[in-house]
Amino acid sequence: MRSMTRPFALVAVLWPLFSFGLDEQHPQRHNSHGQHRVKQAPSDNHQAPPYAAYLKTLIGKGVLQGQLPVVTTDPNLIEGQAQKFMSKKGFDSGRAILRPTSPRDLGVTLFGHKYDTPVLMAPIGVHSLYHTDKDIGTANACAALGVPFTLSTAASTGIEELVGQGDEVGFQDPVFRSQFALQSHGATPESEMLAAAAHWTGLVFPGVSHGWDQLDSLRRSWDGPIVLKGILSVEDAKLAVEYGIDGIIISNHGGRQLDGTLATLDVLPDIAGAVGDDITVMLDSGVRTGADILKALALGAKAVFLGRPIVYGLGINGTAGARAVLAGLLADLDLAMGFAGIKRVSELQPSLLRRVQYPGDTLSNL
Repeated sequence: MRSMTRPFALVAVLWPLFSFGLDEQHPQRHNSHGQHRVKQAPSDNHQAPPYAAYLKTLIGKGVLQGQLPVVTTDPNLIEGQAQKFMSKKGFDSGRAILRPTSPRDLGVTLFGHKYDTPVLMAPIGVHSLYHTDKDIGTANACAALGVPFTLSTAASTGIEELVGQGDEVGFQDPVFRSQFALQSHGATPESEMLAAAAHWTGLVFPGVSHGWDQLDSLRRSWDGPIVLKGILSVEDAKLAVEYGIDGIIISNHGGRQLDGTLATLDVLPDIAGAVGDDITVMLDSGVRTGADILKALALGAKAVFLGRPIVYGLGINGTAGARAVLAGLLADLDLAMGFAGIKRVSELQPSLLRRVQYPGDTLSNL
């Protein structure tokens, strides 16, 4: 019998909710001009409104009119709904800016060469794991948008195969070819592929760490710009200046080398402040949005490298996918600069940003 009484008990509870109609019990008062009047404080004989009538209104509108409430009544969904309309951590931007910001110029100059954007493609190996378009597809996506492409030493595509995919490749490898020719009595890598591969492996993966003294040898063999990637300390940045290095990339290699290493954006201000204009400072690792790029540039980076998001796009839709990700990030940066009142990359300064710690945020003492 209990199974029979439950439906009737439910009807007995719901029926009174509809019996009073669908209007609010206390409609908002208006004066003769249709304007809202200020509510007076309740008197001693004031009777509290029937708060449960709100549920009657919601159910009535939902059942009879198919109208859902603007604000969800599910406590598990209300936070997600709010996040669609406001920042999770509050209104981070509090400045009202009225200044002309069009057209904007995203161009930067690196090592004497003008580039259309401050965004560069980071070196990532084995693009063939993501898509059959591999490195050539990513290079084409970069070339279409004026983004410099960096070929990894572990690339799926050789330098020779990649040449012609971009008009300004700007890369040669005379060091390896001359060393191999000397060791193999004038043979070329093309004529002795197995021997060349073994020699290349020994050069790139010698089994020992590299030291600062090897930079002298590198400089004697190469008269172009030399950039060191993986700098995370002021001391190493200053050493790079002493050794005549042209540029450094502040990088933790995407966090895949050492667990718990420093975030690049945290060390960027100290490094940029220590070396000034003595060396070109760039940054990668963890960059995902146009705002991320803007922050890095404002804190002293001259350019920003992007890696994983682009090859994720490559994996989804080949060359077109990589280009879509790049185009979206460049558009995001362009708009972020406009919203911040910035017309040129050179106008970005640390004063544009403010470091704020929100409740619940923790800073490591390690």
